[in-house]
Amino acid sequence: MKSDKIWMNGTLVPFEDAKVHVLAPGLHYGLGVFEGIRCYNTPLGPAVFRLREHMERFEDSALAFGLLEMPYSVDEMVNAVKETVRANGFKSCYIRPLLFMEGGPLSLNLDAHTPGVSISAWEWASLLGDEGVQNGVRLMVSSFTRLHPNVNLTKAKVSGNYVNSVMAKTIAVRLGFDEAVMLDPSGLVAECTGENLFLVRKGKIYTPSTAAILEGITRDSLITLAKDAGYEVVEGPISRDQIYIADEVFVCGTAAEVVPVTEVDFRKIGNGKIGPVTSVLQKAFNAVIRGEGPRAAEWLDPIE
Repeated sequence: MKSDKIWMNGTLVPFEDAKVHVLAPGLHYGLGVFEGIRCYNTPLGPAVFRLREHMERFEDSALAFGLLEMPYSVDEMVNAVKETVRANGFKSCYIRPLLFMEGGPLSLNLDAHTPGVSISAWEWASLLGDEGVQNGVRLMVSSFTRLHPNVNLTKAKVSGNYVNSVMAKTIAVRLGFDEAVMLDPSGLVAECTGENLFLVRKGKIYTPSTAAILEGITRDSLITLAKDAGYEVVEGPISRDQIYIADEVFVCGTAAEVVPVTEVDFRKIGNGKIGPVTSVLQKAFNAVIRGEGPRAAEWLDPIE
């Protein structure tokens, strides 16, 4: 996970010097927002997948969180991400921009705090493992409910939100599953702890509507790729038993990429292997991030 340099408030500093104080408000209250981005090695060199869209969502998260003014513009953050990747010499890596409250009193008033911004990068395989990407993962429906939109923000990657994900994921792994499905406050399927979810039934692709979920950029990419391939994609309410009887289920996210699901709550999905639609979309996504296909030029931002 270690890199040589981390971007901190406009300056590249050695890995060991990227520190905050133990009394930083962000550490105590989860006051911050972050992004997850990937850089891939392509025939034209390292390129970041949908970099500007990620940084626009980073800004949107901070504004939804309540920050009155961003320390850096989207353009400045785009350039800083490229600078960080270049400084570490990575060909492929995961990138983590983070805005956090680093100064001020331990107050519950956001306006009393001073924000800081960092960008870290490191080499990281798929979140659910290479075995999961190839052969599928097992899910359970969590007893923890995904956050209500009026309890916390569902459209923002707020640091404190992920306590909800950590509790659900930890129990799932302790019980022998790979990931947890989160239901929204009405009992309908929302998303997983770190991924968006899709299912396939009778040739159609279904995914929960955006009301109670994070609007994933990988999710948006797969919807586009599915339509490019001629599939119909339906966004709307999904019940847990619709997952059980699906022909295929797959999850996606920046960290996980595209991962088939072979079992949910001990119910085998389809034939228990990666399904044909999932395989098509996984291959299409992998082609794009390798720099191939018509979407590559649109979605890949070269470092150099």
